[in-house]
Amino acid sequence: MQDTFILNTMKADVLLGLQWGDEGKGKVVDVLTPRYDVIARFQGGPNAGHTLEFEGIKHVLHTIPSGIFHPGKVNVIGNGVVIDPVVFKKEIDALAQRGVDVKKNLFISRKAHLILPTHRLLDAASEASKGTAKIGSTLKGIGPAYMDKTGRNGLRIGDLEHPQFRKMYDTLVAKHTELLAHYEYDYNLEDLEPAFFEGVELIKQLKLIDSEYRLNQYLDEGKAILAEGAQGSLLDIDFGSYPFVTSSHTITAGTCIGLGLAPGKIGEVYGIFKAYCTRVGSGPFPTELNDATGEELRAKGHEFGATTGRPRRCGWLDLPALKYAIMLNGVTQLIMMKSDVLSGFDKIKVCTQYKYRGEIIDHVPYDVVNEEIVPVYEEMKGWSEDLMVINDAEQLPAALLSYIDYIEQATGLPITIVSVGPDRKQTLIRKVVA
Repeated sequence: MQDTFILNTMKADVLLGLQWGDEGKGKVVDVLTPRYDVIARFQGGPNAGHTLEFEGIKHVLHTIPSGIFHPGKVNVIGNGVVIDPVVFKKEIDALAQRGVDVKKNLFISRKAHLILPTHRLLDAASEASKGTAKIGSTLKGIGPAYMDKTGRNGLRIGDLEHPQFRKMYDTLVAKHTELLAHYEYDYNLEDLEPAFFEGVELIKQLKLIDSEYRLNQYLDEGKAILAEGAQGSLLDIDFGSYPFVTSSHTITAGTCIGLGLAPGKIGEVYGIFKAYCTRVGSGPFPTELNDATGEELRAKGHEFGATTGRPRRCGWLDLPALKYAIMLNGVTQLIMMKSDVLSGFDKIKVCTQYKYRGEIIDHVPYDVVNEEIVPVYEEMKGWSEDLMVINDAEQLPAALLSYIDYIEQATGLPITIVSVGPDRKQTLIRKVVA
């Protein structure tokens, strides 16, 4: 008798950044959300700043998935996320002012970890002690929270339901206070705690779930899930420019860990990149432009951090780094953002290889921090047209289409979406998106 296998073909699609963050993930999630039933954040914390713009209003989300503005869509904060109740409450209050009631369609994993006020203090104290060796932390307490998670000391959202939560909190704070004593850093914890516990009370009013079961159930029911990443692939704790990285797994594999989905349940992988490169904070950046061109990119692209407000470092597109991120993530299609910012440049450069230790290489080497990496450029013709008024991909200028074709040839992947402005309407579909 022949065996019969029943296969569940519904899979979760993943959307993540392929550079150092700030690629425009929030906008694209907002655009793609109508195609999905569930939007789920799988890692990171309030160091993320996902900017959405529609109806002339700019919205910045830090923890809540970018599908929250679409009524009827389920939004899940997964177990891989770390949540600061203070920032979270401010985010919810801001949404309420926009008429968004998160209590209807926002769900939080009980296994997501909490960021305590002392986590933020430890973050600030540690960064201040490093002097010129700062890693460029956003000082949101992300690193210390993940350290407690891996050190098996952390508090989780589910602990808020425990009758002894305050005792658990005090025990962890006592450990943090001992650590803070090793730094020359002044602080007043009593000033920070009231806002924290206000945020805690708000979270307790929301829908707390065992998200790994719920998300797998959604797939079994045939619901479409889009997993939303934060930061960027080149900031991954293992595969980024260590130690100038974030504290979580920002690549596709992080989706499985951060949502409780098996690898075989991952479908399409949307890789988002800017038409050029930016980076916030410290760390290697081979194509960085410390000149008038870099300043022009920053000014035209309004390149300032959505979370910190810090000016972003700007440079040309880095193909070896882009292909590296594509390989790590198993990207199936590319989405190019901020092509409008390059309008007006007579020539555009693309880094195709590196000069490294006296050789020409086309891959990202192990030591990107202590060794000099000199980009090898290929020059392309620029374009002058105002892309922000274009509403059809077929109207894109020939020079931009050549640029797109060049990247597609180099990566072996289609660029299915091109963004030509900050508004959700300024998003052009070039090819069929799965």
